[in-house]
Amino acid sequence: MTGLVELLDRLDRAVAAALSPVTSAEGVSRDGWRVLLMLARGGGRSMGEIASHTALPAPTATRVVDRLVAAKLAYRRTDPEDRRRVLVHLAADGRAVVERVCGRVERRAGEALGSPHTPERAQLAELLEALACQGVNV
Repeated sequence: MTGLVELLDRLDRAVAAALSPVTSAEGVSRDGWRVLLMLARGGGRSMGEIASHTALPAPTATRVVDRLVAAKLAYRRTDPEDRRRVLVHLAADGRAVVERVCGRVERRAGEALGSPHTPERAQLAELLEALACQGVNV
């Protein structure tokens, strides 16, 4: 099992190394990136959903969203179904950031991994998705 743990640690560092320069160039922190990526899936998200998804304490998640809103990458709107709730949405500038970052990182990964249309890449994507969906509970 140590091999898997070491591999996951190396993968985490590789992901951070690939994302950090690109997101930093866009003026977005790693936590901000996670929020933008979540918002890019569509629909508005409550602060509770954002905090849960990013595994950030609620006050920290609020500060991250505040920075995204100040940068005009996200915006807040009252939930049309429950006027007591506020939802966070991805702004057009935020969508452009997500597209630029994803494009650059995916091109870089493509250079390292080769063609995106191989059975091995499809299998790797499936395995990573299964791992991400189930999480690793210790």
